[in-house]
Amino acid sequence: MNWASMNGEQALQWAIWFWMVFMAVWLVMGFRIKRAKQRETYRERMQHLIPVFIGFWLLFGGNWKGMNMRLVPDTPSVWWFGLVLTAAGVGISIWARVSLGANWSGVVTLKDKHELISKGLYRWIRHPIYTGILLAMIGTAVIRGQLRCWVGFLIVLAAFYFKARREEGFLRQEFGDGFEEHAKRTGMFLPKFI
Repeated sequence: MNWASMNGEQALQWAIWFWMVFMAVWLVMGFRIKRAKQRETYRERMQHLIPVFIGFWLLFGGNWKGMNMRLVPDTPSVWWFGLVLTAAGVGISIWARVSLGANWSGVVTLKDKHELISKGLYRWIRHPIYTGILLAMIGTAVIRGQLRCWVGFLIVLAAFYFKARREEGFLRQEFGDGFEEHAKRTGMFLPKFI
């Protein structure tokens, strides 16, 4: 492939490839998790799963009339910028997932012998997997450029915010002051600089 002559469709194909790597890592690492001792209810799970599904549907395929308006220029520099953001977001998510190890879960849970992770990206950010996914979504939205992609991103951002709050409630319950200290040093989705 001639990288200098890449077009928007090719950039999108590369972004999709990065997302496929993300999904493959999640699938493989999903076999190495601890047993749950407490988890959110089915209803609570649907409160974040349905919006996340809708958000990704809008990012990758949803075709709502009036929402295909292009918001960013359709130029090679924009495609490259979006591709770099997508790759960086996927990389951040994978790094954070590896740091969590067997403590990870796709739903809000407390694990048997749950650990409060404060290494890797968790030293600065409480939910770096979400940070990475959101960054990759921004990158893909930049490549696609359409309003619906940005709406999808905002829906997922809101769903992750509420899911993260629920996770933090579980962690406060389990780790008490240890989690409070961790929360004072870290930001939810971005590092805390103050």
